[in-house]
Amino acid sequence: MPPVSNPVSAAELTTLSTKAISAKETAYCPYSKFRVGACILTNQGEYISGANVENVSYPVGTCAERVAFGTAIVAGHKDFKAIAVATDIRPGASPCGMCRQFMREFTTPSFPVYMYDADGNYTVKTMGELLPDSFGPADLPKE
Repeated sequence: MPPVSNPVSAAELTTLSTKAISAKETAYCPYSKFRVGACILTNQGEYISGANVENVSYPVGTCAERVAFGTAIVAGHKDFKAIAVATDIRPGASPCGMCRQFMREFTTPSFPVYMYDADGNYTVKTMGELLPDSFGPADLPKE
């Protein structure tokens, strides 16, 4: 496993998990009934939550991870320490492929992703593990 760039303290992890699990309550998922909550911890110590928002035309929906990152980016945040993603299944779900690439835009391969299940248990993987050999901003040609 690649080393985590900014280790998360026990207190930060508790807050991160609590907020991600609580964010599930705000999910709009009348079609799949699959609630997902996410919470990002910025390097400045702020927590930004998001939940999935479905649409009757399934591809138009937005995952919790992208809602949280989009909210953070438009609020001016650019440096992130970790994300927690919470679902109601066992084991917990990892971010989908689209979310992995979206998150990679704003993180490094060592960025930690904590994935919580219905019982509050988690596994953690880095972006590098979830999206090996990823394509990120540094891969574009330099001007």
